[in-house]
Amino acid sequence: MNSSFLKSGHTPTLFAAFLYFDLSFMVWVLLGPLAVQIAADLHLTAAQKGLMVATPVLAGALLRMVMGILVDHLKPKLTGLIGQLIVITALLTAWYFGIHSYTQVLVLGLALGVAGASFAVALPLASRWYPPEHQGKALGIAGAGNSGTVFAALLAPGLAAAYGWSNVFGIAAIPLVVALVVYVWLAKDSPECPPAKSLTEYLKVLRDKDAWWFMFFYSVTFGGFVGLASSLTIYFNDQYGLSPVVAGYLTAACVFAGSLMRPIGGTVADRIGGIKTLSLMYVLAAGFIALVSFGMREVWMALALFICAMLALGMGNGAVFQLVPQRFRREIGVMTGLVGMAGGIGGFYLASSLGYSKQLTGSYQTGLVIFAALALVALTGLTAVKNRWRTTWGAAHLSAAKV
Repeated sequence: MNSSFLKSGHTPTLFAAFLYFDLSFMVWVLLGPLAVQIAADLHLTAAQKGLMVATPVLAGALLRMVMGILVDHLKPKLTGLIGQLIVITALLTAWYFGIHSYTQVLVLGLALGVAGASFAVALPLASRWYPPEHQGKALGIAGAGNSGTVFAALLAPGLAAAYGWSNVFGIAAIPLVVALVVYVWLAKDSPECPPAKSLTEYLKVLRDKDAWWFMFFYSVTFGGFVGLASSLTIYFNDQYGLSPVVAGYLTAACVFAGSLMRPIGGTVADRIGGIKTLSLMYVLAAGFIALVSFGMREVWMALALFICAMLALGMGNGAVFQLVPQRFRREIGVMTGLVGMAGGIGGFYLASSLGYSKQLTGSYQTGLVIFAALALVALTGLTAVKNRWRTTWGAAHLSAAKV
């Protein structure tokens, strides 16, 4: 991390944004690592398991738009504070009263969606402090909060086995309270926060076709990441008969790979351009997901392919958000919400489709193959727009950053 980067922004805010994002993502996907134990106690079908782990993802996706708007009206710090309080309250309520039905777990999933919407707060909170040439690195670091999903996969199944899965909700609230204190202490809104706009003005951005392209591109990269993070514990348990704890460990390895690569993807995109980085990542992700869809004979083979796919998807996440602030710097709050919403919808699709694929066909192959095909469709779209982007808003004489 060079000195020019450190001097160009506000490091305490960047750290606070990362920690808030990290622990929020930990609880956002919490139902995934706990799914095997919850499903056993509530007697859920494969489709119900898929919808259960997908519900927080969809709720987080839709709430990202809301949080994106609030960011520009209330500023990022206050919006994040409100979101954290809602999530902590939901976890403590679930712990105290317990979860006794499928409906109740879906309601909890909706509340945990607020944690997923932290994406629309943490990224603008960090982004507004940094100039265009450091956007990939800054947003890569803030966005590395995806790593919170590692803690969920690594710790939740073991804690559930030791203390019961309903008690995990109360345990999870403890680090969130610590993160809230750090956030209040360190986070600071950038003086460059743009003035608030009306809802009509926000929706004007949807008239720009580039907004839709970014939403689609991120629905594949982040959708793949969070969809797999939510589903792999179930997958390894169903396909290879692994215990929830061991399946959680393997899921954690996959999620760690994707989280680690997000800041690297942003940094690489800063150096060679987001378009080149993203194009390569789509090819790799599609290939690895297609291969694993055929059902590997040994669990280590599936693990290796999923890790490689998550590496590519993680780098793709960083690459997308190296490009977004360059194209929509003044609308970064609402664009973060819109693009993040699309990413969450992609994750909801993947997680739910895997459950339905398993129930209807007895295999996860159909769901995985369709998602791999979507990555190739995204590559085709990126190829179609890259020349226009490089000769308009991404032209060398208009920006110091590489596109």
